[in-house]
Amino acid sequence: MKKLKLDELGRLTPEAFKKAPKLPIIIVLDNIRSGMNVGSFFRTADCFAIKHIVLTGISPTPLNKEINKTAIGADRTMSWSYEEDICDAVKDFKKQGYTIIGIEQTNESIPLSEFNASAYEEIVVVFGNEVDGLSESVLPHLDSCIEIEQFGTKHSLNVSVCAGIVMWTLAQHIRQAKIDD
Repeated sequence: MKKLKLDELGRLTPEAFKKAPKLPIIIVLDNIRSGMNVGSFFRTADCFAIKHIVLTGISPTPLNKEINKTAIGADRTMSWSYEEDICDAVKDFKKQGYTIIGIEQTNESIPLSEFNASAYEEIVVVFGNEVDGLSESVLPHLDSCIEIEQFGTKHSLNVSVCAGIVMWTLAQHIRQAKIDD
């Protein structure tokens, strides 16, 4: 066994990545305060070929030093936009026919293990603030909520860790469905 060097990984160039097919998933960040967390979203979304990221509210935007540090270039390869109000962003996607999924612990949340992303044409996944979670104002606009099952004493994960788990799971569902078709 040997570790692979970067040139042995067979990764796309930034130019090829921008042209490559993407998963029908849009990530919306609801007032994420940490540039490092936002950068991690960019890096993870690039890794799984997510279609687009929307930053809202107080979420920092690329050119932020913390984003640059953790995104390691994904802030230049990922498609992204900024919308001041989370509800405006979500309502626009809903009008376009997207299914809106919040990542939050609610009385109606379903476990991530029971959610099948391949059952939907296009989805928007909304992640909330590091302390407060999703804004109360966005909850009525969601089609459903997912939560990651947890078995220890803590009640939450860091939002960028949560994003990695959710994006990987959704990507696996969608990719497997394409193989099965």
